Amino acid sequence: MALVFSKQKEASKLSHLSIFGTTQIHLRNPYIIAMWSVVFPGYGHLLLNKFLRGFSLVIWELFINQMIHLNSAMVYSFIGDIQKAKEVIDIRYMHLYIPVYIFAIWDSYRTTVDMNKIFLLNEKDANDIERLVIKPFEINYLDKRVPISAVLWSMTIPSLGQLYIHRIFGAFFTLVMTVVLVHFSHFIEAFHYLLIGELKKSTQVLNAQWLLYLPSFYFFTIYDTYMNVVENNKLYDTEQKQFLRKYYQSNTFQLKKGIKVK
Repeated sequence: MALVFSKQKEASKLSHLSIFGTTQIHLRNPYIIAMWSVVFPGYGHLLLNKFLRGFSLVIWELFINQMIHLNSAMVYSFIGDIQKAKEVIDIRYMHLYIPVYIFAIWDSYRTTVDMNKIFLLNEKDANDIERLVIKPFEINYLDKRVPISAVLWSMTIPSLGQLYIHRIFGAFFTLVMTVVLVHFSHFIEAFHYLLIGELKKSTQVLNAQWLLYLPSFYFFTIYDTYMNVVENNKLYDTEQKQFLRKYYQSNTFQLKKGIKVK
């Protein structure tokens, strides 16, 4: 009996505070999550805090895209050079790419629907929310943060916004990805030549295959940071409500709807 009760209590836990960040289940729009998976496989799962699956899909996308030269083929397609696009693409790996790409979209949508159901079923009976974790190397706590500040920091260098909201794993992965993409795309060099007016040299130095990863990656980090700040703020408000009810609200208190209180 005690074991059954313990399992039920654990199942109703909707958030977890650790030194690496705050993980929680909350309502999400399945279509938005699926669309981020369309943009880049793995992004939808990262938004769901399913980091192992999300990181695996992101790394797979980078690997298989580089083997196929898909981004380069897309660039040639954009400029109307279809023949060059056919020549540059490697069809040996194409059929490995398509199933995983479709799976990432389907699985992120399915998982979002399931997690929404879990949240709705357990919202009222959820365990008390942790508000402070202290360990020898790190401290994490719930507090209110400013969404626009997180967005601005993410716009400077991806990963800073995630550090602002204490998402250590996400910040580290994002920083490594930023360095890799910027290095191989030669974006900084191209931007430098653009600033000094050497447009032709700026275009020549760019690596289109790596450059095409940057837009989706950059805007995803901004959206991810903003969304998590908003949800963390909601979690903080919920924790405050639980605290006030537990320590300050009388057990005999009843809210009488429709009756004027004098």
